[in-house]
Amino acid sequence: MSNGIVQAMQLLTCIRFPQRWRKEGAGLEEGMAYAPLVGLLIGAGLALFLAAGALIDVWLGALSGLFFWLGITGFLHADGLADLADGLGASHGDKDRLLEVMREPHIGSFGVLALALLISSKLILLMLSLKAGVPLLALVLVPAWARLGSLIWLKSLSPLTGDGMAAACREGVSPEMMTFWVVALSLLSFFLAPVLLLAPLLLLAWRYFLKLKLQGVSGDCIGAGIEICEAGLLLLLVIIYA
Repeated sequence: MSNGIVQAMQLLTCIRFPQRWRKEGAGLEEGMAYAPLVGLLIGAGLALFLAAGALIDVWLGALSGLFFWLGITGFLHADGLADLADGLGASHGDKDRLLEVMREPHIGSFGVLALALLISSKLILLMLSLKAGVPLLALVLVPAWARLGSLIWLKSLSPLTGDGMAAACREGVSPEMMTFWVVALSLLSFFLAPVLLLAPLLLLAWRYFLKLKLQGVSGDCIGAGIEICEAGLLLLLVIIYA
């Protein structure tokens, strides 16, 4: 298996590989180019869990899909959303205070509220997607588009800190790889769910938000963006197929 894929799986999921599968001295940046591929694999697992649970009831399908979706990432992206919400809520525009709050290991009231809204939104949207008959193959593309966003945000925004995940992974993102994934996911979306061709607008909207509010990006910002973009794309699919 490619070392880059192994690095990507270890960075973006809770799956761990034997040491012999990893090249000695390999850095985090080697895996970032494969982030959308990891998204496709997560999307495939999501579709399987949704379909299996929906054989009994759409709510069970939505719940099993949500458990897989959050669990396969080790709740990493959801944690990023909580940290960013706490930072934005407590900093009052002070960038140094925002970074300080985001580094704290404890979750605050803003983070709890953000997680509650995220979990309830995804659960309901997954149920509605099953009820509306959204094609499962369309749902496979949702995590992939969101993780393509991580490449865009990393490459087009400055790291908020020089020693964080964003700074470590930034060099692994190339314009050629971003172009490849934009074309690949656009082609898949054209044939499977044309409405997802609007996904780049959502990814760019999150970039604009980070540029406006933070003037940069961090690992927590990327995790938060992935969660928000996934929920936004789910909502788009539900609206179109309802």
